[in-house]
Amino acid sequence: MNSPVSAHDELWLRSRFAEARTVKPVTEGDGHLWRRDREIRSAAVLVPVVKRKHGLTVLFTRRTAHLNDHAGQISFPGGRSEPGDADAAETALREAAEEIGLAAAQVEVLGDLPEYVTVTGYRVTPVVGLVTPPLELRLDEFEVAEVFEVPLEFLLDPANHQRNSILQEGRERRYYAVPYGQYYIWGATAGMLMNLHSFLSS
Repeated sequence: MNSPVSAHDELWLRSRFAEARTVKPVTEGDGHLWRRDREIRSAAVLVPVVKRKHGLTVLFTRRTAHLNDHAGQISFPGGRSEPGDADAAETALREAAEEIGLAAAQVEVLGDLPEYVTVTGYRVTPVVGLVTPPLELRLDEFEVAEVFEVPLEFLLDPANHQRNSILQEGRERRYYAVPYGQYYIWGATAGMLMNLHSFLSS
């Protein structure tokens, strides 16, 4: 692996978030494609970094095929903010508990990544949390088809990062992707991973 950091060390991960520094995001999202006359809604996702004996991993969900937004795509657990949520971390932890049954008590919140505005009109705050196994997950079968983990070291290796494009409604849309085996991680989720890589490697 050509990762510039040791992704096996949870102490290193904590130290990166403990440092007072500002890192320019690689991408701020596809908000420019959202209709200007419509409201941008607040949301948050949890970026769950799981402590495994062989090293740190990141947990992802695959959304069910029938959903209106991002059906079948790879994502982080999360969703829109509710009026009672104190902050983005509370939103992310609540949504993770609802979607995959991840208990908040197992998550040590490390900090936030830069906001990412999606083409579907959400201003998303990614909240990075260190997760302590064992995990006894209970998936919301309506929203989540499966969960899987990817080594953090793989995700931080620039050799695994792609910048691709597609033509949508007559205009080119460029996006990031991080393929892993049978899983094609792309779009907003990959964009957030690029910002995580920038934050940790700067």
